[in-house]
Amino acid sequence: MESTAIFLAGTPTLDCDNPVISGFVEQHVSKTMSQQDAAIALYYAVRDQFRYDPYRLDLTTDGMKASTTVEKGYGWCVTKAILLAACCRYVGIPARLGFGDVCNHLTTERLREWMQTDVFYWHGYTDILLNDRWVKATPAFNLALCEKFGILPLEFDGENDSIFHPFDASGNKHMEYINNRGTYADLPLNEILDTFQEHYSMLLSGSADDFVRDVISESQS
Repeated sequence: MESTAIFLAGTPTLDCDNPVISGFVEQHVSKTMSQQDAAIALYYAVRDQFRYDPYRLDLTTDGMKASTTVEKGYGWCVTKAILLAACCRYVGIPARLGFGDVCNHLTTERLREWMQTDVFYWHGYTDILLNDRWVKATPAFNLALCEKFGILPLEFDGENDSIFHPFDASGNKHMEYINNRGTYADLPLNEILDTFQEHYSMLLSGSADDFVRDVISESQS
């Protein structure tokens, strides 16, 4: 087993030593919990207490920090993965960031127009070391959003990988993993920015639109 020290340390984005992170973690984890139970509790806290919002991206180090997501109350797949990893590190559970490219068959029309593709480059998840095994956890879509969009919520038991379902609750195509970008001890922000500049020029222009409102509108049409 490789040294885990690098996966426990704080970084500019995984600021696990920030009082904002410790305050959030201590609301959900007790000292008597096993590491597995703590990771499960943190997964659901990050998944459901922070709404998924891909419309408002701040692709700076400060904007991507775990503590910033706690303060804002929302995030997207990468920032929520960062937050979960930072929370795990705070309680002594080694965690790292994993990335892949996915084809998302269930986005909003506005987001498809914005992105000009249904490929989500650098989709982020958290890789957590539990019982000497790395286990994938994807806390991106909060339960309320899943219910509105008809998506099966992702559960996490600390033993099995929690990754996107290939189909939604109605049997329609949902997520297809098309490229694995590997795992990282810290956020590879420059690499992500290079890819986004190449593929998402309109997305980077910013928007004040409401993602949840678009989901509701399209699901009712």
